[in-house]
Order: sequence, then structure tokens, then C-alpha cells
Amino acid sequence: MFTSIVRKYLPLLLLALCIVACDENTTPYPYPAPESVHLSLGKPTNTKADTANATDFLMIKEAYALSYNRTNRHPNWMSWELTSDWLGVVDTHEGFRNDPELPKGWSRISHLEYRDSGFNMAQLCPNMDRTSTVESFSATYLTTNAIPIANVLHATLWAQLEVFARSLAVKGYHVFIIAGAYGSGGEGYKGAISSIGNGINVPAHLYKVIVAIPNGGNLEKINATTPVIAVDFPNRNSQTRNKSWTDFITTPEAIEKAAGVSFFTYLPEPIRSQLKTLRFDPTTSPIAQPLR
Repeated sequence: MFTSIVRKYLPLLLLALCIVACDENTTPYPYPAPESVHLSLGKPTNTKADTANATDFLMIKEAYALSYNRTNRHPNWMSWELTSDWLGVVDTHEGFRNDPELPKGWSRISHLEYRDSGFNMAQLCPNMDRTSTVESFSATYLTTNAIPIANVLHATLWAQLEVFARSLAVKGYHVFIIAGAYGSGGEGYKGAISSIGNGINVPAHLYKVIVAIPNGGNLEKINATTPVIAVDFPNRNSQTRNKSWTDFITTPEAIEKAAGVSFFTYLPEPIRSQLKTLRFDPTTSPIAQPLR
């Protein structure tokens, strides 16, 4: 009888031992050590903190990280972490001011260059994502965080998407956001234009890619089903008026091709490739449900 029992259950026992051994011998994916928590998913471009890299100049702040373009005089992209820890009650009244970390000799941005231009002097990383401390809130008013956005787009769809991203952090998601721009030529309340002020480029498109890790999880918790929201807006009033931000949902891969960037470079394959093809569905995704 004992022999028959052994014969019956031996295969299952061996399988269990194999699984345990395999788990113990599996080498964890070597996630690169990011230069900043805000770059945990990787850098969308080969940006460097080198003045010779003037059109893709890396700047790392306590509140966010960005690639600044000296020629365009605005960021190429900005990346930041968003959790409930970044949210508080700070709400001071501030105006934009020059970034003291911009290299010597590079032109400074004045808010006067935006005046009556038809475009808002908008923040890529919004001040309301940084309300836990005065320092982080104040950092969103550096001119290296400013970009021309058509007034209708900025006041409606762009703002609505900001609120949605913050709602995820409030729900307990560990959120990473990449916002950027590409192209030249937008349409504000004074019509179509390609630059304002003393040569500030008006981007043709602005995008956001949002990764929401459930339950405050870390990078190791990201898998092929982790919620990803990719949105690509035309910087034109006529094309964004009376629309919803969900009308401009796309895939990270489509933005990569249009903007010449590369997302999720610090994540392992095949997860990276799978996430890039995800198209967010607000009608079925659990993260699109109202706050409870």
C-alpha cells in the first residue's frame, strides 16, 4: 500500500520540488538604478546633463526630471512620480521665475513673452501634483517647466487629465507620468502660429503617458496588464474644443513613433513591448471608475 501511495504522489512531489528550486534559482531582473525616482521607468531620450547636448539637456529636480531644449526654449519632456505622499494642502500664490540651474549663457524665459500670444504659459508638471511641501510646489513655477499650450486645451482636456491622474494617487496607485511635446505650430485664440516671444517654439502636439501601479506597488509589480494611459493632443483650439480627453487616447507606441522617443526603457522585455501597445479603454478599465 505504501508503495502504491508513493507511486501515486511522487510525480506531484517532484513537481513541487522543481518549482521551489526554480523559484530559488531565478535571477531577479536587474532594474537599472535610476538617477532619480522620477526616472524609474527610464529616460524617453538619450538626454545628458551636458551643455553640448543643448537640445536634450537633462535637469533633475527634487520634484521632477526633465529634458530641456535650448533651441525650442521649452522642455522636450518631463517625468515625475505621483503618490498620495506628494499631495497635501500647500497652495501659495506664485508666478513663474527663472531656473537658476539653467546653464550660464542660455537665454532666460520671461512671462512677458507669453503675454497676449494666444497660448497659456502652462506647467508640464502641475503645481497641484506637488502640494505636500512649499519647496516642491514652488519648483513647478520654474520657467523650465513652462510650455505654450492653446488656451482651450489647457483649460479643459489638459486640466481634466491632470485631475484624473491625481485621483489615481488618491486611490492608492503608484503613478508615474511622462508629459512632453513634439513638432512645431499650434493654434491659440489668436490663430495659428509656430513661435511666440523671442523664439519660443509652439509645439504641434502635447502628450502624456501615465502608468498606474495598483496598491502602491513598486516597479517589480509592473506586468503586462498594469494600467497605462497614453494621450496625444493636437495643440489647437479648433480641434480640442467641446471634446473629452478620452477622445485623444492612443498607445505609447504611437507616441514613440510620432515624437521620436522611447518609453519604459528600464523595464524588462517582454513587459516593455506589451505595455507600449496598450490602448486604455475608459469604459471597461477599473481605474476609470469614480472615486468611492
